[in-house]
Amino acid sequence: MSDFPIVRRRHPWRWVATAILVLLAVMLAAKVASNPVFVFQAVADYLFEPRILSGVVVTLYVTCGSMAIGLVLGVVLAVMRVSDNPVINRAAQLFVWFFRGTPVLVQLIFWFNIGIIFPSITLSLPGGEVLFHLSTNSIMTPAVTALLGLGLNEGAYMSEIVRAGILSVDNGQREAAKALGLPPWKVLSRIVLPQALRVIVPPAGNQFVSLLKTSSLVSVIAAGDLLTQATRIYNENFHILELLVVASLWYLVLTTLANIGQYYIERRYSRGFVQSGRMTAFSRLRGFRGSSAGALPKGDRPT
Repeated sequence: MSDFPIVRRRHPWRWVATAILVLLAVMLAAKVASNPVFVFQAVADYLFEPRILSGVVVTLYVTCGSMAIGLVLGVVLAVMRVSDNPVINRAAQLFVWFFRGTPVLVQLIFWFNIGIIFPSITLSLPGGEVLFHLSTNSIMTPAVTALLGLGLNEGAYMSEIVRAGILSVDNGQREAAKALGLPPWKVLSRIVLPQALRVIVPPAGNQFVSLLKTSSLVSVIAAGDLLTQATRIYNENFHILELLVVASLWYLVLTTLANIGQYYIERRYSRGFVQSGRMTAFSRLRGFRGSSAGALPKGDRPT
């Protein structure tokens, strides 16, 4: 065993910076706590209020539904983008160009008022007999409008993510699959897409988190989401900041859960490509407790 003890490197400026940040945080918390205008009890009272919880459910429904539409549409558009058919390729490019180039808020308001242009959906025979007639306003409810608007917009962004994943797969994989006699749809579903998922999952997870927050825009069409319910409540009791804090806390919880799920999905599809020694929060905590007790990692122990 070596006679020289292992001494950890000192970082005094880290402690100074930490102390300054903690002091600023304490000062800010004291300032907010001493403010008579902000009612902390209102935050606790409305955090689990039934209308707030129903808004959380609607937010999850809109987010997951729109993401499902975006994923399916994104895969279809990505396949169209890599197609050799110029008509299909240009059509997909036009779709992506339009929905990525216009604000999602404008798209939501447009779909909500589509009944102005098309008051009804009618299917009739050439002779004039009407087979099907339905009012557009009865279809385009706030929930359907939110799913359609956010889903189409998400499909445009997901198509670029999926296309990047498809292009990341080596072309030799496709050539080998074709040489084995696999049809194009099997090459795509069994060879290309499973390997592309490693590249698709991280940005797709970021898109889901972004969509979760973007879903608050559906409050302009009163879709019953979390922000809509918070707005309705503070219009009754005028606790504006308190209800906004309640909504923000729920968004933080939902995005945190989404980030945790994204981490484990990424780790699942990255097996064999990256080192598997990436530590989770629990393993980091165990390692910290072990090192604080004087234990050294196995590779650093003196021999």
